[in-house]
Amino acid sequence: MKIRTLITVTLLCLGLTAAVQGQVVSQAYEVALSDFRAPATENGGVTFKECADCDRKVVRVTSGTHYSVNGKTVRLQDFRKAVSQANDRDEKTVIVLHHLESDTVVSIAVSI
Repeated sequence: MKIRTLITVTLLCLGLTAAVQGQVVSQAYEVALSDFRAPATENGGVTFKECADCDRKVVRVTSGTHYSVNGKTVRLQDFRKAVSQANDRDEKTVIVLHHLESDTVVSIAVSI
C-alpha cells in the first residue's frame, strides 16, 4: 500500500513540475536599431518591429526598466543620446526584454 501511495505522490510532483516549467514569463526581441524607437519618458513606450515586414509593437516602459549601452547600465537620457548618435543603424541590434504578464519592458540593451 505504501509503495502505491509513494508512486502516486511522485508522479503528481513530476506532473506539477513539468507544468510550471512550460510557462513563459518574458520574451526577448532582437531588433535592428533602425526599427527601434526609444521611449521619450520613464513611463512612456518603446516602439519596435521584429522584422521588416512585421507590424510595429508599442510596449510600455516603467521607472524600473533597465537601460544598457555596450554592457553598461545607463539612465534613460544617456541611452537616448547614445542611440541617437549611433551610425549604421541597420547593423546595430537592440535587445528588448518584454514581460508578458505585466505587458511592460524589463530591459533594453544595445551594442553600439
